[in-house]
Amino acid sequence: MSSANRPANHLYYGDNLDVLRRDIPPGSVDLIYLDPPFNSNATYNILFRSPAGTGADAQIEAFADTWHWNDRAEDAFDQVARSGHTKAFDLLNAMRGFLGDNDMMAYLAMMAVRVVELHRVLKPTGSLYLHCDSTASHYLKLLLDGIFGAEHYRNEVIWKRTTAHADGGRWGRNLDTLLFYTRGAQHVWHAPYTAYDADYEARFRQSDADGRQWMDDNLTAKGLSGGGYTYAYKGITSLWRMPEETMRRLDAEGRLHFTRAGGIRLKRYLDEAKGMPVQALWADIPALNSQAQERLGYPTQKPLALLERIIAASSNEGDVVLDPFCGCGTAVHAAQKLGRQWIGIDVTHLAISLIEKRMQAAFPGVAFTVEGTPRDLASAEDLARRDKYQFQWWAVSMVDAMPFGGRRKGADGGIDGIIYFKPDGRRMEKALVSVKGGDHVGVQMIRDLHSTMEREKAPAGVFLTKAMPTKAMEKEAASVGRFRAEATGKTYSRLQIITLAELFAGKRPDLPYVDANAAFRRAAREATDRQGALL
Repeated sequence: MSSANRPANHLYYGDNLDVLRRDIPPGSVDLIYLDPPFNSNATYNILFRSPAGTGADAQIEAFADTWHWNDRAEDAFDQVARSGHTKAFDLLNAMRGFLGDNDMMAYLAMMAVRVVELHRVLKPTGSLYLHCDSTASHYLKLLLDGIFGAEHYRNEVIWKRTTAHADGGRWGRNLDTLLFYTRGAQHVWHAPYTAYDADYEARFRQSDADGRQWMDDNLTAKGLSGGGYTYAYKGITSLWRMPEETMRRLDAEGRLHFTRAGGIRLKRYLDEAKGMPVQALWADIPALNSQAQERLGYPTQKPLALLERIIAASSNEGDVVLDPFCGCGTAVHAAQKLGRQWIGIDVTHLAISLIEKRMQAAFPGVAFTVEGTPRDLASAEDLARRDKYQFQWWAVSMVDAMPFGGRRKGADGGIDGIIYFKPDGRRMEKALVSVKGGDHVGVQMIRDLHSTMEREKAPAGVFLTKAMPTKAMEKEAASVGRFRAEATGKTYSRLQIITLAELFAGKRPDLPYVDANAAFRRAAREATDRQGALL
């Protein structure tokens, strides 16, 4: 099936530049939200906490050398030069002359070539929201002006993401920026409103005989530019805002208030008021704290309310929403909740695995497909050859383990994941997971895992391997022994070997009461009828 004929609701694993060019047709997306990372210390690392909540058990370096000036950044710069967006390249080239070849310039070059593609896939009535902070917002706005045209800039929205805090020698940085652009002059727009505060509602102090509350409003055009209508109505002559026929209609509907001072005012009813129009300063959507019910444990997770406001304002039900840096999937979650179709792209299997679990928990039976992650033995073996770490993280997610360790050699002590389980039904224990994606495995690897189990006082270990284990390995694993679980009354092998082929055949570690939500909290189920069957 060609990409043009596929349904939306897709998760793609891969570089979003490649996915956009290969799989997303021109003019096929109604709304784009992107929150591209820049601060490597805060954003590229994904933290996983133990079920006991005793701090970070592991820090996974999900990105490496992403925004450093190197051959990839130079190539991105050259691609913008060849893109046909002359103004955008002129701006990018001027920035390079000012900034030099550094991390910021690499970030801007990488972002520019991607925004060119995002502009391509937007419909003529489509909108884009780029979420950033003060680190690069000024540079990014110039790039967006160059690609979308300054005339298609709509707003800079400021979101108060945290409460006040001290930042040492400067004003506290508690604000994020949303840069809002449209592809064309006409775009989808549903003005959002918030509820009136108590002081404003108190203005509706008068009521009709039927109890409807109202406040009065001016009907004269005095002081307004653009003129008005001069005539006498029921003996009162003035410069009115509307023609006489409209005045008569309002009177017939009982919407005029004749004051004791001899004036005429308009009745504005509380039950017809939409609320206060949302302005460009958003201080009513708090960031997620550690106790928030929707928080999954992902460090840069944005609140659903933020994405719901954007999606409701700038798209229609059934429209396609795209998030090319989808992280933990808040944008696709909000899109599904609001009845939109969605496309999410991320460069790590950790994020894709998290979003799969999130969507299935929040919307049981939701229809979506996942592209780029292994779905058979051949594709898993291919991933193992191409990227050792992505293969490890994918394999760990297949057994409901919490990822452990990063890219630094030796930092994980031979541990790639941890499965939390409860042998007595109450107390949490851990099984250590070791993943081997090479073509050759040997008995020493089993001994190393056993040694790590002893050091970590782990009652169980799981050895996931692409290559077939030898007889000596199976014998060594059996010699580690078994343990008995009080909760089930059964015994289990302490060191279990599972091959890739067995994983795809459905085999999983044989452990009692596994906590499948150890790495991230389970998303709450949404109350919605927009569900289907998983593709």
